[in-house]
Amino acid sequence: MAAASAPSAPHTPVLLRSILTAVAPVEGVWLDGTFGAGGYTRGLLEAGAERVIAVDRDPLAFEMAAEWAGDYGDRITMQQGVFSRMDEYAQDLDGVVLDLGVSSMQLDQAERGFSFMKDGPLDMRMSQDGPSAADLVNEAEEETLANILFQYGEERASRRIAKAIIRARDEAPITTTLELAKLVEGCLPRSKPGQSHPATRSFQALRIAVNNEYGELFQGLMAAERALKPGGKLAVVTFHSVEDRMVKRFLTARAGARGNANRFAPALEQAPPQFTLKSRKAIGPDAQELDENPRSRSAKLRVATRTDAPSGEIDAKSIGMPMVRGL
Repeated sequence: MAAASAPSAPHTPVLLRSILTAVAPVEGVWLDGTFGAGGYTRGLLEAGAERVIAVDRDPLAFEMAAEWAGDYGDRITMQQGVFSRMDEYAQDLDGVVLDLGVSSMQLDQAERGFSFMKDGPLDMRMSQDGPSAADLVNEAEEETLANILFQYGEERASRRIAKAIIRARDEAPITTTLELAKLVEGCLPRSKPGQSHPATRSFQALRIAVNNEYGELFQGLMAAERALKPGGKLAVVTFHSVEDRMVKRFLTARAGARGNANRFAPALEQAPPQFTLKSRKAIGPDAQELDENPRSRSAKLRVATRTDAPSGEIDAKSIGMPMVRGL
């Protein structure tokens, strides 16, 4: 892909100062599971990390990093792949950082098909392989589409939009971002000043489905538990309520706060906790962050420290992971 398609403005990593403060001192070997434009990786290295393993499923991320990564020599190890497999890439990590969702770098490139503001092919694949959003929109059953929009995008007009998609694709395949955005826009009331674009939730839902983002997050949290050494830090930045709920419930459960459903029942024997929480409340952007980086307005950071308790499994439903039949 041509270098000219790179975003013109520098990428500003969200809540980086808050992360570095929460996990201080930064030392040893860290894994950045969502490398993207490299903001977290550079921040960790400059704060004192000995080495960072940079993981991303998007090959373009590493192509774009070639300009500056050499300055850090062997302190950066680049690993194309998914963070749900991080424990296969490394063990005994001092820290793991995850910035969930689509990167600004991907949104800025019309040809990647993530943005409803720019015309491009309806793609949305972070890894640039596998079924695309166009495949999903043009081939999925109406009920499956409606469930994706509702479960992954929290779109209340999901059934109306799914019916409109079916009607449109019966005439001709839906192949571009603006074509889909216009279709969704026609199903919803006109947005008021200050409100998000009508297609925001639908595009979010399709992106999550195409890239299995909730499955990746669920598996990634367990992989981090397996990969971190005792005392290792896990820092996760989320951008919407479903992701934050999954991370919060996972960390709360792994910190031992399971409780009893019936106060009259005998207390259940608690397994040793795998994490201790930095705080029960998420960390949000401060005034300086909001001024410097408007993208941070919906961001939430949760931080926990790995104990020496053995890792284990957890049920996806217990942490509120949405499920869609037919996918």
